[in-house]
Amino acid sequence: MVDSRWKPVLYALLAALLFGASTPLAKMLLGTADSVFLAGLFYLGSGIGVGILLLQQKVFKRDHREAPLLRQEVPWLAGAVLAGGVAAPILLLLSLRHTPAASAALLLNFEGVATTLIAVLAFHEAVGKRTWLAMVLVTLACLVLSWQGNALQSVSWGGLGILGACILWGLDNNLTRNISAKDPLAIVAIKGLGAGTFSLLLALVLGRPFPGWGVTAQALLIGFVCYGISIVLYVLALRGLGSARTGTLYAAAPFMGVVLSLVLLREKPNWLFFAGLPLMLLGTLLMSLENHHHVHTHEACSHEHAHTHPDPHHEHLHADGTVFVGTHSHPHQHESLTHDHAHTPDISHRHSHFPG
Repeated sequence: MVDSRWKPVLYALLAALLFGASTPLAKMLLGTADSVFLAGLFYLGSGIGVGILLLQQKVFKRDHREAPLLRQEVPWLAGAVLAGGVAAPILLLLSLRHTPAASAALLLNFEGVATTLIAVLAFHEAVGKRTWLAMVLVTLACLVLSWQGNALQSVSWGGLGILGACILWGLDNNLTRNISAKDPLAIVAIKGLGAGTFSLLLALVLGRPFPGWGVTAQALLIGFVCYGISIVLYVLALRGLGSARTGTLYAAAPFMGVVLSLVLLREKPNWLFFAGLPLMLLGTLLMSLENHHHVHTHEACSHEHAHTHPDPHHEHLHADGTVFVGTHSHPHQHESLTHDHAHTPDISHRHSHFPG
């Protein structure tokens, strides 16, 4: 059985693998469908597919393993959908018209950096030297992978627009982190349906041709697996690692895409892949082996989220007086607790740190 501390790391890497798979799979469809329509179908496929899983969970399962979204949490989700599913794609689409493809590929790597900076500056997430170093290594690896000669010579307002889109996606990641304790299926279903519907409407307004039904079915399936399941895993990783660490590990997706392109499309990676791969592996290893611990205090609070018994952070009594073993969700009270152990900025350890 996988150690609980490694689970969120595996979730983040699996999310990167599935999202990386969307690149070679999308290449197979690009010749038969418009890119804006494909993006909408991918998002819509994620919303529909995960929505079916959510419905199945509600109808056929009686145990309550995940906490429902509350009314006061809807603004976080709405902000994530608007930032990452609506505003960012519009800004990217407008910016790509004025930015060379090589420059765009490099600038899109800024999303991981933006996620970390927003996590630290706006949401005060604890990030140490090891995490910063891992983020730098992973970002350098992505830059090497996407580098093309004189790639940045034409960066102008279009390039700034792409950086703005990356900032919006970084904001999306951090807003989603704030509700990551809640049912990930519900979060992804709403985000997918919202972003997918918007993108399809945008494609219709732009007069883009609607793809055939066969291509539509394939795009919806790819969206469900490579977007929907990937984002569910991403939310689970956010729950255990926080935004900065999850974003850094997720940045491995382009490398996953290159490897899968070799398998699916028989495309041979160029020397840039082999130059960036050691940096990517080293950054991922540094992040995965982080051992952050200090004396910290959990303030008393009442909330609801999925938790497992036995767990030193969840030794509360249950209403029926029975001892529960396993994972479930219900409103519960945390008493104040001070102790010292290795931890990440998971949903139980989002405390402040003293400078330095």
